[in-house]
Amino acid sequence: METGKPLGVRETPIPGFLVIDLPVHGDSRGWFKENWQREKLLALGLPDFGPVQNNISFNAAVGVTRGIHAEPWDKYVSVAAGRVFGAWVDLREGDSFGTTFTTEIDPSVAVFVPRGVGNAFQALEPGTAYAYLVNDHWSAEAQDEYTFLNLADPTAGIAWPIPLADAELSEKDRAHPTLDAVVPMPPRTTLVLGANGQLGRALRQQWAGRGDVEFAGRDRIDLADPASLEGIRWSRYGAIVNAAAHTAVDAAESREGRRDAWAINAAGPARLAAIAAEHRLTLVHVSSDYVFDGEQPEHDEREPFAPLGVYGQSKAAGDLAVAVAPRHYILRTSWVVGEGRNFITTMASLAERGIDPAVVADQRGRLTFASELARAIDHLLASGAPFGTYNVTNGGAAMSWADIARRVFERTGHDASRVTPVTTAEYDAGKEGVAPRPLHSALSLAKLEATGFAPRDQLAMLDEQLASLTSS
Repeated sequence: METGKPLGVRETPIPGFLVIDLPVHGDSRGWFKENWQREKLLALGLPDFGPVQNNISFNAAVGVTRGIHAEPWDKYVSVAAGRVFGAWVDLREGDSFGTTFTTEIDPSVAVFVPRGVGNAFQALEPGTAYAYLVNDHWSAEAQDEYTFLNLADPTAGIAWPIPLADAELSEKDRAHPTLDAVVPMPPRTTLVLGANGQLGRALRQQWAGRGDVEFAGRDRIDLADPASLEGIRWSRYGAIVNAAAHTAVDAAESREGRRDAWAINAAGPARLAAIAAEHRLTLVHVSSDYVFDGEQPEHDEREPFAPLGVYGQSKAAGDLAVAVAPRHYILRTSWVVGEGRNFITTMASLAERGIDPAVVADQRGRLTFASELARAIDHLLASGAPFGTYNVTNGGAAMSWADIARRVFERTGHDASRVTPVTTAEYDAGKEGVAPRPLHSALSLAKLEATGFAPRDQLAMLDEQLASLTSS
C-alpha cells in the first residue's frame, strides 16, 4: 500500500469510469484515510452521484472472486482491509460496449463505477473487506435491470491472478452469459409529460425513433392530481421534461381557472422538483414571458419576477419551485406556435375567408416555434450545458402581433393592409375576463447562444410554415 501520495482522479478507457488515488496516513499504530470526501473529489471531477447506501463484502480467503455484475446505479468502490484485483467491463449500450479495465485496489485506491459497467474482483489477501457506496437503495424490483457477464468471457480476456479453476466462485457467477449473449444495459429513460400538447408533439418528432424516451399524456400523469405521480419507479428515469401547463391565460382569471392554473403550473412542478431532487433526475421545465410585467424592451434571465395576472403568477411560482432541484433547466419562452390551430393558421384562415381582422400592435415579442423549443431542449440535455434558466425563442427582431398577421396575409397572397393594427386597450374594450398581458415579451438569447445553440430566424420558419399551408 502506497502512503503519502496526493489525492487524484484518473480517467480510464471506460467512459466515466474513474480511478481515485487516496492519501493514506500511517504510523506504528496503523493507518487513516479520508475514504470519501465529497467536496475534494467533486473539485477533481468526480460526479456528484449522491450515495444513499454503504455495503461491505467480507472475503475470508484468498481467491474469492465475485462478479461480473452491472447494476442500475453508480458505485464508489474501495478496500477497507486487504487487497483485490479488480476487473470492470462496460456493458452499456454504445461504442464502448465490451471495453475492459483492470487494476489492483488496496486502501490507497478507489474507483468510481458508472451505472451499467460490470464490476468484479478477486481477493488477493485473506480477510479482505471490499466496500462500496451506491446511489440507489437496493430493491427486489430493480433486479430485472441488472446485466451480467461471465468471469471467464474470452472476449474480455481478463488475466485473473489466480486462475478461475482454482478460485472460489458462486454457481450463479459461473453461469453468467458470455459477451455475445449479453443484453446491453440501455440508458435511463427520459419521461415527457404533457406529451399530447403542442410541445409534446414537437418532442415526439424531435426524438422519433429513440427507444429511451417515454411520452405520457394527461390521461396517465396529471400534474393536478398528486396520486398520478405515485407508484412510479423513478430509478428507471434520467430526466423529466415537463411540457404540461395550464395555458388558458384568460380562463385563469376565473375562480375555477385560478385553481387549475396553480395546480398545474405551480403545485405540480413543485412535486416534480422534489422527485427530481430525491432521485437525482434532470428536470426540464418550460416557463413563460408572462412572469415579467413587460416594462423592459427585452428580458434576460436575471430580471426579477413581476407577473401581471394569475397565469404569470402561477408560472413564476413554478419556476421558483423547479429552481430548487439541483439538476434543472428552466426554459423561458414566448409566443409558442405549434402543430394544429394557432395564431398563424387562424390568420391564414381569415385571409382566405375574406375576413379583415383587427390585431394588437403594441405587444411586441418573438415567435417560438414548438419544433425550435424541442430542438433547444434536446441541445441542452445532449450538450450537458450548465444547469439553470435559459430564454428560448426564435431569433430575429422583435415584432408585434399585427406585424406577424400582415406577414401571413402577404405570404399567402392577400393584401396585408386588410389587417388593422389596434392597441391592447382597444382590442380588449367591452370584453370581460381578459387577463393583462406584457407589452414587451422579447427575451434575450445571449445565454442560450453561449451554449452553442443558434436559434433559427422566426420569419424564415414562419415563411416555411406558410409555404406548407399553401401547398397543402
